[in-house]
Amino acid sequence: MSATAGARRRVVLSLEQALSLPYATSRLVQKGWRVIRIEATSAPGGLPGDPNRYIGKRVAGEDRRSYFIAQNVGKEAISLDLKHPAGREVLHRIIKALDADVFCCNTLPRRYRQFGIDYETLKAVKPDIIWAGISAMGPDYPDVPGYDPAMQAMVGFMELTGERDGPPMLSGVPLIDLKAGDEVYAEVMAAMLERYETGNGRAIHVSMLQAAASWLVTTMPLLNFDCDYSEITRAGNEHRKFIPTNSYPTADGFVFITIGNDIQWKRLAVIPKFATIGNEVRSTNEGRHQQRAQIHAEIAQITSKFPTALLMEDFHRATIPHAPIQTIAQVAAMVQIDKKMLTSTMPDGRVIRLQPPAVDLVGSTHFPFAPGHGEHTRSVLREAGYSDAETDALAVEGVVALPVGTQSTAS
Repeated sequence: MSATAGARRRVVLSLEQALSLPYATSRLVQKGWRVIRIEATSAPGGLPGDPNRYIGKRVAGEDRRSYFIAQNVGKEAISLDLKHPAGREVLHRIIKALDADVFCCNTLPRRYRQFGIDYETLKAVKPDIIWAGISAMGPDYPDVPGYDPAMQAMVGFMELTGERDGPPMLSGVPLIDLKAGDEVYAEVMAAMLERYETGNGRAIHVSMLQAAASWLVTTMPLLNFDCDYSEITRAGNEHRKFIPTNSYPTADGFVFITIGNDIQWKRLAVIPKFATIGNEVRSTNEGRHQQRAQIHAEIAQITSKFPTALLMEDFHRATIPHAPIQTIAQVAAMVQIDKKMLTSTMPDGRVIRLQPPAVDLVGSTHFPFAPGHGEHTRSVLREAGYSDAETDALAVEGVVALPVGTQSTAS
């Protein structure tokens, strides 16, 4: 479904903020689709548009800071007041004029009808539109806000993360935001295929809670089998099932070792440095569970005497799965990652490196810089048939917002 020569470029309108939906639509940008993000004109007592615009180091003016950039490169941005009837009319005209394929949003479900963006309303505007919304728990819970850290706590991810005798902990990345975004991406792609076959659009509701709970595939089903509590709570860096799998100290850092079967254990136990860890009981994973704590302690005592590189040479020769524990800068420098990076050009001309795409792209991996608040309001409204004078009048009424310094003198 990538944009190809001669094919119509797919158009996505997305009332988006924060991370979950901007991440989803960033994947559509990477496929060559046109994504126009819609933001509020202003917020009572706050800054205009997506709050994430104002998080992190200033990169390009006040409204494009470091936390906002990566998930919004390659997009256009317009600013509409959808609480105003004229703002809803503008949106509906844009949908028709641009022949929009997809409308997305991640606002509270109770606002869908209030803003004129519910599926039934937009389906009346364009019968084959694909509608996708992310919310905390789906439309049956219209007033519940969805924030990744709180959802990690609610859905059990924090219960599963941290040391055995320590407090629950957040993941180092916003897993639930990204999981919900990937679900929107996948479902939109599926809906596009269905529309190609049937001519019909459909509504997609992604519940952050449900999407996250679907990942509990290695823990939640164990409730059926009289599981021990240790199987469904924190285990530090250990694997709950495969022994030994853990992070171990070395003379100059840490190394992660993962033993996935009895053959790999045998290979580990015949490395001269580790000759003392083997016994008959430990020859099976079930037996190793019985002596789990002792095994981890013995391995840590051995690894702490040797530098990481030397241990990794041993593991490589023995085909033992292992890895260094790297910083983000070290990951960015890996040849496997470095050559796959997405890039963008800042307003000052500097090329920046972002992150790799999830899957290799067909076509360019360089995208225009993240847009400023309302940067494309005028140009998109022109496409929808509004004259500059009409756009200026809408700006005066507060129905749309234009970038500072771009309003006409009449406004």
